[in-house]
Amino acid sequence: MLMADELSRLAQARRALARTTGSHGAAEALYVAQPHNRFYLTGFSGSSGYVLLTQRRAILFTDFRYVEQAEKQAPGYEIVRHGTPYLDTIRDTVGELGLRSIAFEADHLTVAEHAKLVAAVPGVDWIASTGVVEGLRTHKDAAEIRRIEQAVACSDEAFARLVQEGRIRAGATETEVAAHLEHHMRLLGADKPAFDTIVASGPRSSLPHGRASERVIQEGDFVTLDFGAVVGGYCSDITRTVMVGRASSQQRELYQLVLSAQLQGVAAVRPGATGREVDAVSRDIITAAGHGERFGHGLGHGIGLAVHEAPRLSPVSESVLEPGMVFSVEPGVYVPGWGGVRIEDLVVVTGEGCRVLTKTAKELIELR
Repeated sequence: MLMADELSRLAQARRALARTTGSHGAAEALYVAQPHNRFYLTGFSGSSGYVLLTQRRAILFTDFRYVEQAEKQAPGYEIVRHGTPYLDTIRDTVGELGLRSIAFEADHLTVAEHAKLVAAVPGVDWIASTGVVEGLRTHKDAAEIRRIEQAVACSDEAFARLVQEGRIRAGATETEVAAHLEHHMRLLGADKPAFDTIVASGPRSSLPHGRASERVIQEGDFVTLDFGAVVGGYCSDITRTVMVGRASSQQRELYQLVLSAQLQGVAAVRPGATGREVDAVSRDIITAAGHGERFGHGLGHGIGLAVHEAPRLSPVSESVLEPGMVFSVEPGVYVPGWGGVRIEDLVVVTGEGCRVLTKTAKELIELR
């Protein structure tokens, strides 16, 4: 029997399907293969599976390895064990159902996979659709927000332990710091890191996505750490920049600039605002200080089952913010050859503004 959340998602997916049209009118079915979308609809976490959703039927195809798991994780779905090749089983099912038009995920199906699908299941109008499930995933329900909060708490506590143990210090390598951080997240209940941990020190902190290297951290370095945990399939994402030793006046000034931009960006989040408008609040502060060209990425991105999803906060984003959306607010300034600062929190939009999910303090930490 489906739980309330899964029932709601199926109902919403079916309504979205009814709005997807092709040459024969509304699509009769939706074919889902993208792993995050499949998990969102079914709760099935195996590595191989395909969903065929109609207005009356909900079918999950998987192979021998995952049948038992699928029956437990997706109890409201008809579990069909597919053969080899799997497309033969899908063709037979499509024929049994008499389907003439099926929407597929154009954003995720490669040209080669699409060609195989059309060849294996002929006589069907395959309708290229975009964002059918992703649009539903943009608004998190209470259960999803709880899972994100659990992932955030895991990241927060791992960072606190890292600092308490003195792991971020002169003489340590970036990879050592990353390893200790990921170890703590695992011990605290993370399924895995949400992405490759970023630890960028000294001049490497000017690299927005500077994955941990063998560089040895030095006294007087900024160290930017960008990391996250996956708990129950949902991600967290946090960035903190700390100081090894005493900060110079230039370092302190840059840090305070980014912190001000981050705090004002968070304060600007509210229902009805666009991603572009919120981005501009932080960006204008950094630009006024003469660093506009050194803030080259968007202010934030949605997070959930994927670490980067809708909505976006950027100079070109017209996404309208609504309650239940969860995303990052993460301005940064990067000075090539010298270093950089980024500060990132996750927030959830509420009826009046937003609630900050990240609990780690943002004042500059000087590690001595």
